Amino acid sequence: MKKEVLSVKNILKAAWVLWSLLSTAFWLPKVDQLLTKDYDTIKNEYVALDDFWNITIDGESFYDVDLREFRFPAVNKGSRIVMERALPEDWEVVEGALRLYIRQAAVTVSIDGETIYEYGHDRIAAKKTVGSGIQFINFPGVYQGKQLMICLDVAEDQAFTKLDTVRVYPWESAYRVLMTENRLPLFFGSFLVIFGLAGCIMTTFAVVFSKKYIRLLCISVFSLCMGLWTLCYYRVVSVYAIPVYAVSLIEHIAFYLAPLPLIIYMYDDVMKLKQRILRNLYWVFLGYNIASLVVMLTLHSMDIVHLAAMLPYMVGNIVCCLFYFSVVIFINFKFSRATDRLYMIGMLTIIFCTVYDLIGYGGDRYYGYSILTRVKGVSSIGVMVLIFILFLSFYFDVTQKMMQETERNSLIRSAYTDELTQLYNRRYCMEHMNRLREEGAADYTVICFDLNNLKTVNDTYGHAKGDVLIKSAAEVLKETFAKQGIVARMGGDEFIAVLDTADKDKAAECMERFQQNIHRKNDQVKDLNLSIACGYASCLEMEADIEKVYQMADDRMYEHKKQMKMGRPAF
Repeated sequence: MKKEVLSVKNILKAAWVLWSLLSTAFWLPKVDQLLTKDYDTIKNEYVALDDFWNITIDGESFYDVDLREFRFPAVNKGSRIVMERALPEDWEVVEGALRLYIRQAAVTVSIDGETIYEYGHDRIAAKKTVGSGIQFINFPGVYQGKQLMICLDVAEDQAFTKLDTVRVYPWESAYRVLMTENRLPLFFGSFLVIFGLAGCIMTTFAVVFSKKYIRLLCISVFSLCMGLWTLCYYRVVSVYAIPVYAVSLIEHIAFYLAPLPLIIYMYDDVMKLKQRILRNLYWVFLGYNIASLVVMLTLHSMDIVHLAAMLPYMVGNIVCCLFYFSVVIFINFKFSRATDRLYMIGMLTIIFCTVYDLIGYGGDRYYGYSILTRVKGVSSIGVMVLIFILFLSFYFDVTQKMMQETERNSLIRSAYTDELTQLYNRRYCMEHMNRLREEGAADYTVICFDLNNLKTVNDTYGHAKGDVLIKSAAEVLKETFAKQGIVARMGGDEFIAVLDTADKDKAAECMERFQQNIHRKNDQVKDLNLSIACGYASCLEMEADIEKVYQMADDRMYEHKKQMKMGRPAF
């Protein structure tokens, strides 16, 4: 029966997960349509300046160039690129914005020899990083038919191998086009940043109390890093007017920091394998990443070597880490539970997505081509998949722990509870009195009870009637004394109450209320004839331990029982 219940619960859980996934798959495209319903009209309002360029790279000239197809060997620090072309005689954009993608270079934009925009030369002179990013430059319609010149002074080695398209958008739609084109990175990146920040804030304090939250902290930091990297890499933070060099700096720091929390997260998986080589490699990777991060930030802050120049080394490190993670995960996969395997699938998804983005980025930077047909924000998608899987694993773990806790509490309750009356049993009462003795409690009263005429009722009317009498007695005792202490059935027709007070007046008040409750119960239940003998003693009556107090209460109960048989009830 229990297995059938669990099976039904599992089916319901699977149905809920399936329904959630189908709902998400149904509604996301509809939400996307709302965001992009007039995008096709807006995106075609630009003026394309991709062709008819005359370009000079370090003295070598190229004529009638189409930027979409033009490729060249990777330029290095100090290289100068000059781009020139005549602007169209007319275009429909009146108040325009020239969208220019800058890649690790200072730039000067001129119209008929007059400079209209300049960026980065002062930073190069100060040996500071200039960064990469998108700039929107004021470009009104009065520039029609004039000569446009763009000069790029490269600030880093192996900076780029192609020139990005140049376009003029209406000011009112320039940023919207950028946001809409990168809506997936915007959504995923924003989610990861918010999740990472919230997770870091909560788990930073939680780690102080328990080490089990370290892995959650690692995931939060990794999520924050990948979210920041996604928002900066796809330049969607340009809407906040953050300087290009600052965006690039955040991008590189987030990218370089991301492997570290992932390595710390893998600690338990590595240690479970008990393989010396993998353990030693783990400490090598951890030490290298910490040391390299410190060295890179130090060199960058001193303007000796910028973070952008260290990218090839960091990419190599990440590739090695990913390969190492893959080996650890595959070995662990054979010996893991279903929930652990689910998490490992998430880790493999992250590895695949990161490799995908690294290949695309490397091809774009060093060869000028996207080797893969790139879907934007793949790495952030992988992180979100892992987070979703972690939530599922967390839910399953919590559910399992709650079931185990419920089962454990049920066993404990059955061990300390009388089955018939649902009061505490003799074992619990004895342990409670032992605790009072060990704690040296000096404020308690013990009351012993004996149910009269139980044997007669059992012999005359049967044990079912006797059980009704026992339950009725238990109800009266619980109603009267449960709020002042504990009530237990010691066995057969014997009960006990241990009150948390030694005040004689309060005890007498309880006993008076007890007699009133017996009379009320007899009035409520026809032919019940409930009668209970009792006796009590407090710890103040003698300097003795609780066992002697209990014995005194028991003696007084038997004395009361004799008096009741003689027709002279006390209390």
